[in-house]
Amino acid sequence: MFQGKEYVYEVYKTRSFSKAAANLYISQPSLSATVKKIEQRIGSPIFDRSTNPIRLTECGQKYIQYIERIFDMESEFQKQMNNLSELRTGNLTIGGSNLFSSYILPPLLTAFMKKYPLIHINIIEANTKLLEKALFTGNLDLIIDNYQFPETIYSHHHFCREHLLLAVPTGFPSNSSLIDKQLSAQDIYNNKHLKASTSFVSLMEFKEEPFILLRSGNDTRERSERLFKEAQITPNIILELDQQVTAYHVACYGMGITIISDTLIKKVPADDRVVFYKLEESIAARNIYFYRKSTKYVTRAMEEFLKLSCQDANTIPSEKVTN
Repeated sequence: MFQGKEYVYEVYKTRSFSKAAANLYISQPSLSATVKKIEQRIGSPIFDRSTNPIRLTECGQKYIQYIERIFDMESEFQKQMNNLSELRTGNLTIGGSNLFSSYILPPLLTAFMKKYPLIHINIIEANTKLLEKALFTGNLDLIIDNYQFPETIYSHHHFCREHLLLAVPTGFPSNSSLIDKQLSAQDIYNNKHLKASTSFVSLMEFKEEPFILLRSGNDTRERSERLFKEAQITPNIILELDQQVTAYHVACYGMGITIISDTLIKKVPADDRVVFYKLEESIAARNIYFYRKSTKYVTRAMEEFLKLSCQDANTIPSEKVTN
């Protein structure tokens, strides 16, 4: 019904078919025929051609009111699209575990918001299982995780590589025979554990010690179990927790040994109540990715955040904080 509205509106503005035709760069007979077809479609004349200059009929007045609304909506829509393309408006919802939400996302989001202050940011903190469910259902735009999600469903964007380490209370007897392999928090800050000259330990060395592990259902627990299997030991698990941060703090109080990432060690204050050991690289090394659902539309905000976050990320930078 409103197809060809631009022709009608030009006639309305000029009050003349000949002037409108000239402005539209078409012939007057062609313009007249086009307007006539529109009038036939709506079932009533738009213009009273008996007057000079021509004027709108009652139906024509209504028609002009509605096409002006359409023009306004088209203009507003174009402004919104320009705002989105220039990131003057929009939303971005990102999910992560407690570790990533507390230590990795804040500096990334701060940098992003400085560049794009009008984008509204939401952070959802949950475990890996709940995050994947939210990503699949479309409630999240992105998640950051070290778990390997199915490539048939999710696209991944590499953020950095991290390494699992053994955190052992300093008072445990097993440390006495492994002094040459011990690493301090400062060593981790300096990436000594990444050097080929740094030897790794087998968990066999700690078979008599108590362990604090993360609960089943995340990548850290799965890799821990592989390390135990490699060492051919059944660990004495005295406590299972949900978060690496909690496991680390419990270990610092001497309750047991835990397996945590260098990502965490580089972000929390150094604590001399624990020492660290390098673990077998083939099991302990893993990637951290930003994931998105492959079928989900990639907004400009998502695109720019991924570009900003992933372009220079290789390893987790150290905060180098101390007590």
